[in-house]
Amino acid sequence: MSTLKVPDLVPPPEQDAKRLKEAFDGLGTDEKAVTWVLGQRTASQRQLIRQAYQRLYNESLIDNITSELSGDFKDAVIMLTLDPAERDAKMAKEALKKSKSGVKHLQVIVEISCSSSPYHLAAVRQAYCALFDCSIEEDITAVVSMPLRKVLLRLVSSFRYDKELLDIEAAASEANQLHEAIKAKQLDHDQVVHILATRNFFQLKATFERYEQMHGSPIDEDISSVGKGDLVSLMKMVILCIRCPERHFAEVIRTSIVGFGTDEAALNRAIITRAEVDMKLIKEVYPIMYKNTLEDDVIGDTSGDYQDFLLTLTGSKF
Repeated sequence: MSTLKVPDLVPPPEQDAKRLKEAFDGLGTDEKAVTWVLGQRTASQRQLIRQAYQRLYNESLIDNITSELSGDFKDAVIMLTLDPAERDAKMAKEALKKSKSGVKHLQVIVEISCSSSPYHLAAVRQAYCALFDCSIEEDITAVVSMPLRKVLLRLVSSFRYDKELLDIEAAASEANQLHEAIKAKQLDHDQVVHILATRNFFQLKATFERYEQMHGSPIDEDISSVGKGDLVSLMKMVILCIRCPERHFAEVIRTSIVGFGTDEAALNRAIITRAEVDMKLIKEVYPIMYKNTLEDDVIGDTSGDYQDFLLTLTGSKF
């Protein structure tokens, strides 16, 4: 599902580190070389390059990117070069700083919890503690009010079974439990939160499918019928991230582009975090949802080295 175009023969990390050092030194920076190296390596390969760079030059690759690049291109390259768990922990911290501005900023927490493997979520929680000397749970408790706090705390502290294991009878039973809670407008009911935070993603998708079969409408539509507000928005986000993450991230990309100005942080987040996960699927559903290709929308709203970098990650360059 990845759209990264990694060469069949990947140079040793020392060679890539040398190429980056040469790109930074001298008059001006060779931005295309930066994109060519970092945009065509996997996350694990980029971490080896960071280590080699530090070992060879006694300098931080991240620090040199920060000093040599600028603007949106710099921000995107830094986000890609960070270790994925470190990157997501930093994004979660920033999101929690802005949480009082509305539920939209909590998207990051939901994405990490509901569209990542349990092992990645555990790594993010560990990185968060190492970076900020407190747990993500502590910060959620400190800055997010109820009932959103209740939902997010259960989601970030879960460790789901990650294999395809289905219990059809349980799916039907829990579909009914979800329906009863939604009908009673109790979206944060203990059993609802328990189901969404503990069941493996395959089981939850089966439960959502059974819900629609038994009750005649998709679960997200029934949640919408409860009314408006942050809890409704958050729960719909949770359902979509679990049921069809490619549609969620297509929506994030489209929303970041449409309207006055570009939300580069959201655009970077969606493309960079999914480039090695399901970007191929995102590219497939995007024109179905919006009658335009993802690449065309990126080209229409970005420019220069920044545009080239994003298109490289979506598999449309090099």
